[in-house]
Amino acid sequence: MIPDWYKRMNPRERVLAWIVAGAGIALLNLLILSWLFSALGRARTELAARKTARAEQAVYVKERDLWIKRDQWIQQHQPILKNPAEASILLDQMKQVAAKYNVLIQNPAIGSGETTPNHQTVFASIETKSPWSPLVHFLYDVQQPDAFVVFENVNLAIDGSDPTMMVGKFKIARWFVPAQRAK
Repeated sequence: MIPDWYKRMNPRERVLAWIVAGAGIALLNLLILSWLFSALGRARTELAARKTARAEQAVYVKERDLWIKRDQWIQQHQPILKNPAEASILLDQMKQVAAKYNVLIQNPAIGSGETTPNHQTVFASIETKSPWSPLVHFLYDVQQPDAFVVFENVNLAIDGSDPTMMVGKFKIARWFVPAQRAK
């Protein structure tokens, strides 16, 4: 039952053939096991993602009434954009709140922002310079839920010339009723 090519081999060739065959089988097994373990890892990751999504969905279902109430509140209280001059009104409001806390405003700019199905915006870009505590109070007073003011972009750093001062660059937007809903 032994093939002729194997009979013709001397003992050293036979040992070498077994070593090569064993190494080939071991490498094949390693490739198969590696593929199986990576597939198992992907399956575990996907299962964890699905469990997380399921838990989020359960929370949304559980809190459905809360979100309906919030949506109704937003529809009742979100301001209507009357004209593009709302951006200058927003900037004036920022200046008033900043003056209240001695926050220096530099390089103010205004503009109209994006329009989405949920809101349309006007924005004011400002740079500030103040100690940390007044800046925190300024940020708190500006962003109240009923004001519909959003910080779209914030960049804070410690002033290089005075480590007790913070410098900030802000793009502050006010969200108004979307054009479709305002009509």
